[in-house]
Amino acid sequence: MAVSKTSKMVAFVNYRVRVTIVDGREIVGRFMAFDRHVNLVLADAEEHRKLPATRTMDADDRHVRRVLGFVLLRGEEVVSLTVEGPPPAGTGRTAARSGTGRAAGAGRGMPAPTAAAAPTRFGGPPLGAMMPGGGPPPGMRPPGR
Repeated sequence: MAVSKTSKMVAFVNYRVRVTIVDGREIVGRFMAFDRHVNLVLADAEEHRKLPATRTMDADDRHVRRVLGFVLLRGEEVVSLTVEGPPPAGTGRTAARSGTGRAAGAGRGMPAPTAAAAPTRFGGPPLGAMMPGGGPPPGMRPPGR
């Protein structure tokens, strides 16, 4: 039985992952989405990189961490993707799929019009002027006279 790469990746949506990119940086964040080009969307992302060693710097000073937030990584730049940990409690994919399975209005705003309600008009020309054969609106002459 063949398992596609995309079905393997779908299993890790919402997991904490570490992505290594071509310039050596590592981005750690919550894996939100991907596409066929392996473009990745990460939430709560942080960049981790190591600076080149110098004589005055010790190993702790070489590590630089920077908070990025919500990130889209181009698939061309991705070298590897490693799972760091499970999804946070309470944010599982089952919560997103708990709907009825059909599209419906959210129930906000004005109620839908009923058959008994008459259409409401707010200004404009009278209804007869807009009907075919109703003639020009009052105060206007037909063209050519």
